Amino acid sequence: QTREHFTTMVKLSVEVLRYLTKDDFRTLVAVEMGMKNHDLVPTVLVNSLSNLKFGGTHKSLRTLHKNKLIYHESKPYDGFRLTYAGYDYLVLKTMSLRNTVSGVGTQIGVGKESDIYLVINEAQEQMVIKFQRLGRTSFRTIKKNRDYLQHRKSASWLYFSRLAAFKEFSYMSVLYQRGFPVPKPIDHNRHAIVMQLIVGHPMAQVREIVNVRKVYRACMDLIVKLANYGLIHGDFNEFNLLISDDEEITMIDFPQMVSTDHINAEEYFDRDVQCIVTFFAKRFSYHSSYIPRLHIDTHREVDLDKEIEASGFSKELSNQFDELYAEQKKCVTSEEEDEEDDDEAGESIEEEENVAKTVETTEGAAEESAEETAQPVSEPVSEPVSEPQVTEKEKETEEVVEKLADLSLATETPTEKKEQTPEEDAEKTEEQQREEALKKREAEIQRQKYLQKRVQAKIAHGEKRRRCVKNEYKNREKRALKSEARDCLDTH
Repeated sequence: QTREHFTTMVKLSVEVLRYLTKDDFRTLVAVEMGMKNHDLVPTVLVNSLSNLKFGGTHKSLRTLHKNKLIYHESKPYDGFRLTYAGYDYLVLKTMSLRNTVSGVGTQIGVGKESDIYLVINEAQEQMVIKFQRLGRTSFRTIKKNRDYLQHRKSASWLYFSRLAAFKEFSYMSVLYQRGFPVPKPIDHNRHAIVMQLIVGHPMAQVREIVNVRKVYRACMDLIVKLANYGLIHGDFNEFNLLISDDEEITMIDFPQMVSTDHINAEEYFDRDVQCIVTFFAKRFSYHSSYIPRLHIDTHREVDLDKEIEASGFSKELSNQFDELYAEQKKCVTSEEEDEEDDDEAGESIEEEENVAKTVETTEGAAEESAEETAQPVSEPVSEPVSEPQVTEKEKETEEVVEKLADLSLATETPTEKKEQTPEEDAEKTEEQQREEALKKREAEIQRQKYLQKRVQAKIAHGEKRRRCVKNEYKNREKRALKSEARDCLDTH
């Protein structure tokens, strides 16, 4: 129940914000600080961190809990947890002190990972604030998955939402400075980003375009330009593209952006391209021969990935965020994938059994025929001799022999075609050479994927052993906290 309460849909209401006191925000910050090392912050720790006198902490906790800014839990010990609503209030308070945001408007967008609202500043200029909601759909199944936090003690989705916002703000700032069609980044705090308001519509909602060829070419050129600068969007589709009345494209949302040096860079690049090709084919019935490839149509000019790393979003943070994002995707589709894997496993097992049966029958038939030929001629039997009948085993052996004959013919024919003169080798077109290069690249990718799966299987086996040890440490920590709470109660 606590997990479901924490991850429910968050509806931002700022009516209570003006009535909260400095002590309330001090207590809210104390809970936030305690969640760095605790999934459930003990009440004693909140009291010591806030350092309020005359029972001010308990009064503020009651006010915050009444307005659903924190969540209270009494088992295994008495403590509080920060909710997304409380985290939003901390962001808005900080933005108002910076004079970045002075008012909050209506909600203009909602998704699995973020909520978007209209805001204004003191000059009455409209902007957009984006709150990251990472873990909203997959928090319930976190216990079934591995411990990706490693050195951290709590699975705080608030921390990773903050990390996601930092990543997006870093990418948006660098891309905007390089002239890419992205919103202008204005400010960033915790799990929220304030950016420029783009007048347009999501491409997924557009039904008609005047110049389809121009828009298609602009999308493909944008993918290629990102690759030339050392980046791949990773989620380039109609839902993350805005189109204006002048049919100008603006790119939004960078949750999966990776470097072209990534091991699966070509796969991500092809996926982005295929999303655009499929969308234009289905929505506008437009088919184009221009389908770029990563290692053929792109030439790296600038290392933007290194500039982003220098801006503060290091490789360690990037790897940590990528692990979390992959974990969330696995959680969302875990049941579907399990069902598909079971079906595929069943089909593969049936195929293997059928092949084994056919091999056994052919071997058995061959042995029987050999025994029959080796047996001496016996005397005639008194019983009436029936007409010879073709058994199923003999039919299967004949079919196998025919297939083997066909295979032998097929293997003989290429030997005749292999004899080519140097002139014929020189007449190979560029398209054939390109296809050969692509086939080699695909074979290399398949080999790398196989090695990845082997490594992941070893890691998963080691993680099972770590969980057992970690559970023991958790139980010891809970007992220590309970004893500390009892001692505090006894002293009071």
